[in-house]
Formats: sequence, structure tokens, C-alpha cells
Amino acid sequence: MAAERAAASTIKIGVIGCGYWGPNLIRNFVEAEGCAVVSVCDLNLARLAAMKARYPTIEPSTDYREVIDDPAVDAVVIATPVSTHHALAREALLAGKHVWVEKPMTLTSAEAEELIDLAACKNATLMVDHTFVYTGAVQKMKELVASGDLGHIYYYDSVRVNLGLFQHDVNVVWDLAPHDISIMTYLLDAAPLGVSAVGACHVGNGAENIAYVTIHFPDNLIAHFHDNWLAPVKVRQTLIGGSRKMILYDDLEPSEKVKVYDRGVKVGENSGEKRYQTLVAYRTGDMYAPHLDHTEALRFATSHFLECIATGRCPITNGEAGLQTIRILEAADRCLKRGARWEVL
Repeated sequence: MAAERAAASTIKIGVIGCGYWGPNLIRNFVEAEGCAVVSVCDLNLARLAAMKARYPTIEPSTDYREVIDDPAVDAVVIATPVSTHHALAREALLAGKHVWVEKPMTLTSAEAEELIDLAACKNATLMVDHTFVYTGAVQKMKELVASGDLGHIYYYDSVRVNLGLFQHDVNVVWDLAPHDISIMTYLLDAAPLGVSAVGACHVGNGAENIAYVTIHFPDNLIAHFHDNWLAPVKVRQTLIGGSRKMILYDDLEPSEKVKVYDRGVKVGENSGEKRYQTLVAYRTGDMYAPHLDHTEALRFATSHFLECIATGRCPITNGEAGLQTIRILEAADRCLKRGARWEVL
């Protein structure tokens, strides 16, 4: 089986796709302990030549089947357009390989479910590259939420906007929202009830370039995402509000990416004839920025993938995590396409 073969020796990696993100993956796997990148596939000969010049031991190829069919390859890393993820991952799993696949995992939840079942059948590791989950900032926020320091979580609010990059095969929700949805589902121990979304296309290709997605949870917990390819500035901010404390996460902040605010409100009732009125007391306490692990997220993620292959441990961002993200994206997309106000999950 795949796990037994990889655990016995150095884990050999084959990478399919070396465009925008692929070179970062190649670099981190090359530098990881207990791992060797043996082959790289891409249709662009110039990209392959650049990878070969930088890493002379890598075997270049323009045919992905050469990577998947190579008996020396233990794990296949897929960094290609989302429309190709399912077919490539499926072939790799059927060949008995472990699989790392870029976000979003697939274009449909049915495709994701098939990959999950196939990985289980083959006893293979299936990991989705939700890179932000592996940042020191998100790991610290997970610690704060899990500890109960924030109290009861009221809301999760995220803004991810910039000018471009326009994608040819997906809209802005499928491009940008997977980052924040994956972070949210990792941080919040709650199952969403439904999704609502609105958006618009301004460039004539039918794909929304701006969208607002709202996710509804039990107990009045609400999450909101603003994704935009037409903003004049780049913004990467998340607010998490709790009954005790609140978090501001700014990924573009060079040092203090996470700030914890001891601020909130306390609501009470009036007595006597005005019992129907409420009293709101505001609490304004200190702010502090916790120490964060500044290890490159992709280095942490690639090491985690290799560890999971070697030990059989389930990845943090496994197939189920990828599937949950896909289900939310699908519901948001149905709202956008049909003009519906609500989609039940």
C-alpha cells in the first residue's frame, strides 16, 4: 500500500504544474528532510528549463502520466488549474500515490467525495493545500478560540480584496474565498446552516469579480466574506468577535498580524415600567499582540504532509476539510447564479 511503501524510505515527490504556485511547492519539498523531488511536469518548456536549471536532479516532463506512472514516485503534488484537480488526483490515487492538491480541492462536492473515498480505499494520504491554516497567525488564533478566551463567538468577518489577478476558469468567490472559508472552518467548531451571497460581473466574461458571502450558523453566529478583484488597494483583514474578547487578524501587517482586544459589551435590562428597554455597558480594556511562529506556512504544511505519509496521521487540511469548503462555495455559487437569497447546507 502507499503508506507502507513511503514509510520505508525517503519520500519521493512528483510535481504536476510549475506555474504561479508550483515553484514555491518545489522549493519547500526540495528543502524538506526525508524527501526528494524526482520529477516535475508542465506544458511550458521555459518553466521546465528554469526548474531544471535550479534543481539539476529533477527529471522534467510535459506528460503528467509519466509522473503518475513512475514507480519511484510516492506522492504526487498537483498545482494546476482547479478544473484539472479531480482528474489528476483521481489518476494519482488509482496509481497508489499519496496526493497533495491545490485549493480549491475540486469543482464539485461529488468529485471531492470520490477522491476522499478513493484515498481511504488505497490507504493513501490526501491533503488539500489550504496554506493559510498553517500560518503562525492562524495557529495562534486557533489556540485562542479553543481556550475559550474569546468567550461565545458572535461573528467572523473577513475582507480579501485587491486589483486582480483575474482567473479565466473561476469567479472571485472560488479564487479568494477558499482561503477564508478554510480558516473559518478550522477555527470555528460549528456546522453551518446555510449560505447567502450576492455578486456582480463588470468585465463581460460572466464570472463575478466582486461578491459578498454570508454564512449562517446556530446560536446567531454569522460569518461574512467580502471578495473583490477590483479594489484599488490590497486588504487582508479578519475580525473575530466574542463575548469576552475580539481578534483583529491583518495578514499584511509585517509584525503584529494578530491583535487581541479586551473589548466588548454587556447587556442588561431596565427595571420598573421601562423593563422593555435594554442597557448596554461598553468595556474597553487592553490590547496585546501575541508572539507568533514565523515559520513559512508552506514549509510547515509540506513537512506536515510528509509526516502524515510516514506515520499515517490524518492531515489538518484533509479531504473532509476540502469538501466542507467546496460545499460552501457551491452554495454561494448557486445563490449568485440563481439570484437566490438563501441556500441550505
